[in-house]
Amino acid sequence: MLRRLLAVLGLAALIGLSGLGASAQGYGPHYAPPPPRYEHHGPPPGSGYVWVGGYHRWDGHRYVWVGGGWRRPPHYGYRWYPGYWNNRGGVYIWIGGRWGPP
Repeated sequence: MLRRLLAVLGLAALIGLSGLGASAQGYGPHYAPPPPRYEHHGPPPGSGYVWVGGYHRWDGHRYVWVGGGWRRPPHYGYRWYPGYWNNRGGVYIWIGGRWGPP
């Protein structure tokens, strides 16, 4: 009885895992995000701060706006390279922003 229960649970786990793998391959929105929102950010809170603009994030069902903010670069002289959405075969993939040398 216990062996049969373990076999059924193991089979259910395999079926569940194979379904997750299939859905992960095609994950992502199939339509472009809306245009970025205008953000009034005012003056920086201190010396050395850089404005990092907001972006649209995909939450699995729709695009959601994530507001920007003032950030300090991790190293002196670094600049912010903003993220962007890239269409790869009809699926939009988010390429995240990063700090880097000029």
